[in-house]
Amino acid sequence: MDVVSALINAVSGAVGGGAAGAAMKDKGLGVAGNTIVGLLGGIGGGALLQNMGMLATTAESAGFDVGALAGQVVGGGVAGAILTAVIGLAKNAAKRPR
Repeated sequence: MDVVSALINAVSGAVGGGAAGAAMKDKGLGVAGNTIVGLLGGIGGGALLQNMGMLATTAESAGFDVGALAGQVVGGGVAGAILTAVIGLAKNAAKRPR
């Protein structure tokens, strides 16, 4: 994964994490937590999708390719949102009295 792809995935993951946290108002991790977890999910999910061959990196696309850029934004955003939702739900499930 090149640096540009990692940055695109990180930013879109942070946005996806923020959106997931906003959607789960009482189960979120707070603004900073949602952003950080989303950022990590975006980087990890984007790297995973690129290694599986599902996303082209910006270096592989030889210049500015809108399709590759859109794929990275969507992949990073969805991965960030999923990781934020999973960790938020797990954290709140662990807090519940039994």
